[in-house]
Amino acid sequence: MIMVKNFVLVALLALSALPALAQQDQQQTVNSALTTMERMKNEPSYRESIQPKIDQARALLIVPALYKGGFIFGGQYGNGVLLAKLPDGNWSYPAFYTMEGGSFGLQIGLESTAVIFTIMSDKGLHAVLNNQFKFGADTGLTVLVVGAGIGASTTSNLGADMYAFSMSGIGLYGGLSLEGTVLSTRESWNSVYYNQEVTSRAIVLDNAVSNPKADSLRDIIGH
Repeated sequence: MIMVKNFVLVALLALSALPALAQQDQQQTVNSALTTMERMKNEPSYRESIQPKIDQARALLIVPALYKGGFIFGGQYGNGVLLAKLPDGNWSYPAFYTMEGGSFGLQIGLESTAVIFTIMSDKGLHAVLNNQFKFGADTGLTVLVVGAGIGASTTSNLGADMYAFSMSGIGLYGGLSLEGTVLSTRESWNSVYYNQEVTSRAIVLDNAVSNPKADSLRDIIGH
């Protein structure tokens, strides 16, 4: 009888730990986004180039590690989080996204790039909130990659729906190609992280859910 009780107790403890274990990938993405913001803020040109865009942004998409690699045929993949600016000036809790795409050309090796997208318009935000958004497609949006021939000092005079700031091992503006890359919502990750069925749109527009483990990320964006 004692053995049965002990087995039941262990089983209950294991079941109670399942939500926390299931959230590991999501929390790692949130933590990596926080680290990316910390790294970006330490860049000398951050206040000149990125901070003004964040202050004016409608939303922010942070992809801590966009992996690119291959031999001749290549591809790129990464997870990220989307946060929107709420009417009270605070930032929403994060919704989860994935970026992926393929390419063909002379390439070899593997590299990782952190990317922050400042989404400047409602049109840009609603395009991202749709199930899929493909960079380079005819969406009527202007997406400007800062660093691909565009210096930080010139961005204030350019009106784009979305700016992409990349940072590789060599520092800010490491260069980035987004053509053909698809951005997709990860609704299953949202549901696990918030312990209920919830869409990206409800998270970032309606402020429908919360998770205190993401408060540090929200705070660093707002300061």
